[in-house]
Amino acid sequence: MYLNLIQLAESLGVSEKVVEDWVHHEGLPHTLDRGRLLFDRTQVATWAASRGLAAQAGFLAPQNPATPWRLEQLLRTGGVWRDVAASEVPGIFEKIVALLPGTTAAIQQLLIQRLRAPKGVTFAPVGGGFALPHPGTRIAFGRDSGVVAILLLREPLALAEPAPDEVPVTRLIFFIAPSSRAHLDLLGRLSRILARGPFRELLAQGASDAEIFQAAANADAAASLPKEPRS
Repeated sequence: MYLNLIQLAESLGVSEKVVEDWVHHEGLPHTLDRGRLLFDRTQVATWAASRGLAAQAGFLAPQNPATPWRLEQLLRTGGVWRDVAASEVPGIFEKIVALLPGTTAAIQQLLIQRLRAPKGVTFAPVGGGFALPHPGTRIAFGRDSGVVAILLLREPLALAEPAPDEVPVTRLIFFIAPSSRAHLDLLGRLSRILARGPFRELLAQGASDAEIFQAAANADAAASLPKEPRS
């Protein structure tokens, strides 16, 4: 797996200029591809570890695909934000970034800059007054560094992309997935549990945090059950 300059800088919590200096003066292993700096993940991890720079989050995070993410855990990290004005939504997203476990202030600032950029957030309305905002570019912080947060709005949020059923959006589930694969899994699971069922109903009613967390735990349990074979 190769990382680009931005990904490596995020992983180590430094600026891109620092990474370039390491290339020129510290022997950081790299490859040039049409003028771009690319970095082999294994080589860079070894180089960084020898200098006490091994990242615990980001693209250099230790990978353990056998350990699945849990919606309840991610949601307890991000929390439930209530009575949020539509104008406050971007600022709330930035506050949620600061809750990401295992990330440095430098990485969080880079992510905030991405969210502020044009099309930095994809809102993905799913109908019924719900939308699933998430970073417009895929991010991989490592399996322990994801977050899910629920924003209950006091008024509808105007979106560039209209909802499929034209119901005004007043419920947001903002997420940053631990990995690219988890991003797809999380987007799919959230879409399913918002289509119907108790999780959707609790959010629509503005239920208590405890009830919402329990519904997320129930969704995790249901997702872990073996699927019955098709006939």
